[in-house]
Amino acid sequence: MARGMAKLAAVSLTKLPAGMHGDGGGLWLQVTPSGARTWIFRFRANGRARAMGLGPLHTVSLAEARTKARECRQLRLSGIDPLEARKAEKTAAQIRAATVVTFKQCAERYIAAHKAGWGNVRHLDQWKRSLAAYVYPFFGELPVQAIDVGLVMKALEPIWTAKPETASRVRGRVESILDWATARGYRQGENPARWKGHLENLLPKKSKVSRIKHHEALPYPELPDFMAALRQHDEIEGRALAFTILTAARTNEVIGAHPIEIDFDKRVWTVPASRMKAGVEHRLPLSDDALALLRAAANTQGGAPAGRLFPIAPTAMLKFLRRRLKRKGITVHGFRSSFQDWAAEQTSFRREDVERALAHTIENRTEAAYNRADLLERRRPLMEAWAAYCGGQNNVVSLGERRRARNG
Repeated sequence: MARGMAKLAAVSLTKLPAGMHGDGGGLWLQVTPSGARTWIFRFRANGRARAMGLGPLHTVSLAEARTKARECRQLRLSGIDPLEARKAEKTAAQIRAATVVTFKQCAERYIAAHKAGWGNVRHLDQWKRSLAAYVYPFFGELPVQAIDVGLVMKALEPIWTAKPETASRVRGRVESILDWATARGYRQGENPARWKGHLENLLPKKSKVSRIKHHEALPYPELPDFMAALRQHDEIEGRALAFTILTAARTNEVIGAHPIEIDFDKRVWTVPASRMKAGVEHRLPLSDDALALLRAAANTQGGAPAGRLFPIAPTAMLKFLRRRLKRKGITVHGFRSSFQDWAAEQTSFRREDVERALAHTIENRTEAAYNRADLLERRRPLMEAWAAYCGGQNNVVSLGERRRARNG
């Protein structure tokens, strides 16, 4: 050990009186009259005596202070002023922080730069809504430089097999945005959303995924024509199916519905916890079309509180689809996916409201803590817009926005 170095002992540091206590090699412990203890590195630069704080004793130990002092001495050997070096590093960090942009900011700038070339307003809306629904919840607010394969996979995996066409488009959009960010100097390195030679090794091809059977859903653009055809049938199974579609409910929730669960004045259907998948009571706002179907069902059943509104078997609606409507490529449950895809790609309604409309568990604690009545009224324009779309109206987005604005 060099002579005149390491003069202080860790066990006595808290007992030293006020003043400057040298450890050697330019390292000093400054003790103020109030008892505060701070490490100081003293040196000379350009003929001037200078002092550089290394941190308080309660945070920086003796060993850590000696390491910091040694680093300062190494800088002095290279002719560098440690104080100026620290200032330069702090300035560089501030510049880096000021130039950091999030993925969402890059996406918005990419869209703004390319929308004139797209021409199609619907194409622009699809970009915005698909990113808001499937990407931003995972890494929209993160720095674009921080986006890696793990984050991209976290966004894509939940929809890759359930919605292969949508997932493929989302992946391509993320890739384009990241390429743009790299070209603009906002990020460096490989594109984690690239398919060829990269994600193709982690995810199955879309052509193979498309053959996987889930709850086959009718593509939402076909819903208006499908509903028009469905209205030509007056069987109870057809009315139950129409009501199921309009409410985005599950089969057992609909076929078990009783008149006592319906508040016609408040336009609300309350499904008890016993019939809900999550075991929690669920309230659904009812559109005019849904209410009309319920009134017809109640009249047919004589309005008896003890009777079911749609007294049919659990498989009756699926059989109706297969036999009466000759639709063998879709399922009753699949209409929930049709509703979800429509809401994500064709409207600006909140993702949380769509999830609540489907009675999915809300993971966001703040959202889940909202008053139930508030959630109900927030979902009402969503369900009215869905009914309008199913009825063949093309202005569902503006309809929903007008109702939301009117309801605050």
